[in-house]
Amino acid sequence: MRRPSPIRRPFAAVALLAALFSLVSGLLLAGAGPAAAHAALTGSDPQDGAVVATAPKEVTLTFSEAIAVGDGSIRVLDPSSKRADTGVEPKDLSDGSTVRYGVELLPGLPDGTYTVAWQAISADSHPISGAFTFSIGAPSETTVALPSEEVGGGAVGTVYGIARYIAYAGFILLVGGAAFVLGCWPRGATARPMQRLVVRGWITLTAATLAMLLLRNPYTGSGKFADAFDLDGLQAVLDTKPGAALVSRLLLLGAAALFIAVLFGTYARREDAVEKRDLTFGLAVGGGVVAAGIAATWAMSEHASTGIQAGIAMPVDVLHLLAVATWLGGLVSLLVALYRTPDIGSEAVRRFSRVAFASVLVLAATGIYQSWRQVGSWSALTGTRYGQLLIVKVALIVLLLAVAWFSRRWTGRLTDAGTASGASVTSESSVTSEGAAETVETADDVAPERAAQLARQQAALTATKKKRIRDADAERSGLRRSVLAEAAIAVVLLAVTTLLTSTEPGRTEEEAKGASTAATAPAASGPVNLSMPFDTGGRNGKGTVRIDIDPGRSGANELHVWIDGSDGKPMDVPELKVALTLEAQEIGPLPVAPDRLAEGHWSASNVQIPMAGEWKVDVTVRTSDIDQVTIDKTVKIG
Repeated sequence: MRRPSPIRRPFAAVALLAALFSLVSGLLLAGAGPAAAHAALTGSDPQDGAVVATAPKEVTLTFSEAIAVGDGSIRVLDPSSKRADTGVEPKDLSDGSTVRYGVELLPGLPDGTYTVAWQAISADSHPISGAFTFSIGAPSETTVALPSEEVGGGAVGTVYGIARYIAYAGFILLVGGAAFVLGCWPRGATARPMQRLVVRGWITLTAATLAMLLLRNPYTGSGKFADAFDLDGLQAVLDTKPGAALVSRLLLLGAAALFIAVLFGTYARREDAVEKRDLTFGLAVGGGVVAAGIAATWAMSEHASTGIQAGIAMPVDVLHLLAVATWLGGLVSLLVALYRTPDIGSEAVRRFSRVAFASVLVLAATGIYQSWRQVGSWSALTGTRYGQLLIVKVALIVLLLAVAWFSRRWTGRLTDAGTASGASVTSESSVTSEGAAETVETADDVAPERAAQLARQQAALTATKKKRIRDADAERSGLRRSVLAEAAIAVVLLAVTTLLTSTEPGRTEEEAKGASTAATAPAASGPVNLSMPFDTGGRNGKGTVRIDIDPGRSGANELHVWIDGSDGKPMDVPELKVALTLEAQEIGPLPVAPDRLAEGHWSASNVQIPMAGEWKVDVTVRTSDIDQVTIDKTVKIG
């Protein structure tokens, strides 16, 4: 039976890790959908669902953080799906920390329901979109059909998300692999497997960055792959912060290619100890600058660049990314070295153990700061998707550290006895091979082809002996298994970490929810203002009821009711009734009989509201002997 290839196991391990990464990424992408909106709509004027008596001059939208807008970012469509705004670029109406944009409406708009559709790019590079409606005069039918697919979703969104994951993986292999060679195992610069690992990391990151640059236009716009080669769209991308970050990353990768050439060229061949030490220092400084620059292309365009303390968060994010790359990339490098380059010594493994420990300390410090900044509260930690993913990430890190503890134990027991024995076997075999070759060369009856065949057989025999000795080293075998387990967990950790970059931070989500609630709900303690359209079904049976309850708290209140007809003018009706019900406490309905003060205006004083809560306000309007309707709305009073 043919023996399995000596390199089949490491290849199988790499294939297993790649398959695991693909599986986890696919599952997370399937559950994630399009990237969550990192800037949220917190308010609008008119509000969602509002019925206004007359057409407003403009529509304004308020967001939780800065956005980038362009022509067509905010569109107002009439009931027949025609543009009701002037079509110019939205006006920036921001004031201080309030982010607000508006568009002017055409004059003389008729009554009916209008749809406001908006699309923009959040400051952390993710596309956002949404829509809401308001009515002029009274609600009506509308033929507006909005796209069912959210911006940033679909096939383009999925491919773009995968490219983001691959870019992080490439960065980790490139930076972590180079740091491992330069700081832990300088002799590894001559090892082919280590060279291939770092070069493949560079190729992966470069290819992913190019893909993201080309897909950026359809990702934030049409969602069509064909638009990836639209030159006008590509030019527009280059004028944005994310586009500039991607181009900067490509330029820095050019410098990284030069670093790789020196590391595996001049540095690998250098024999003089002093010269090699000087070159090591130069490569460490230059490589560190390039690596920090590449990490900054993420920090300057994603979560760290927005929100509170952005000036501190961006350098902290750079340190976080470098620590991740040094730890996880070095872990993969150690795995490759243990399987593919068995001559790695115990000192190199112990150096990496110290480097990994320092990386974990930096990772913990920067991670705690980032978590506080992005989550902000215990409720956001458990009640938002970002917080829940962060809990998963922390659990994976704890598991990874637990496995790393076993790796450190194996590292403490590791010796170079196996390697030395292997070297002895190699030396003896070399002498035997040389002797055999001399014998072959002096023999007249053996051809040179036969001598070469014997040399290959001897080399294979030597490799088999070295592998047998290496596998007999229990400490080295145990270390390989524990490092493989660490790498497997790291793959899942990487998938969760990269998914966090496309998820709305918990602090932003909670602030947006709070602002949205405050914008749409009456104040807990203050006058209550309601507007409710009605239609009794008869002639002149359409209109709007407006109600004020002042001061809007438990005790005595003053109630005013205005009724406007479909033409916006005051409207008298034969009968008007009001009732209040607190369903949670089974109080009511409490009838209120307002008195007519003027045309379309009724009022009632000393309206007693016994306690605070969510009160349902029922209004009955009768416009003729047979046409009557009861409408209601729930408000918070007290």
